[in-house]
Amino acid sequence: MARPPDIIARHLDVLFCGINPGMGSAAAGHNFVGRSNRFWKIVHLAGFTPSQILPQEDHLLLDYGCGVTSVVDRPTAGAAELSRVEFQDAAQAFNEKIARYAPRIVAFLGKAGYVGMTGQRDIGWGKQPVGLHGADVWVLPNPSGRNRAFSLDRLVEAYRSLHLARHALDQKS
Repeated sequence: MARPPDIIARHLDVLFCGINPGMGSAAAGHNFVGRSNRFWKIVHLAGFTPSQILPQEDHLLLDYGCGVTSVVDRPTAGAAELSRVEFQDAAQAFNEKIARYAPRIVAFLGKAGYVGMTGQRDIGWGKQPVGLHGADVWVLPNPSGRNRAFSLDRLVEAYRSLHLARHALDQKS
């Protein structure tokens, strides 16, 4: 089963990086299609989009300076099915993608993708001290409905912090 295509262009403000596609997203050919996934609602409520985008319209995210990719390409029913070796195997292609497309901010959705790419274990939420190919790196809570540790309000708050930081970068430019 193929993964949904990246929603990506050069020099995006924010490239949201999921851990890997879910089975539903792979089958539909669109990102974050799971009924319980809160990504599209969160990015709207956090201010990235003026209205809530449907998963089938995921390409519209580019109109707002944002994109979507995955750290690991293989679709699974849950990210826990991925092995450490799969993250290691994905690292080179992922790093090449970031270098080629040069987003201003890379936002990992969940700690697992960032841990898998860097091997770091002790990471916090928000902006990370080390960038990636010139991009700032953020780690945000995973929007999956399986992530019961974060309410919708807490997720929106975390993503809004990134949205505000994105606009702060505009002020510096």
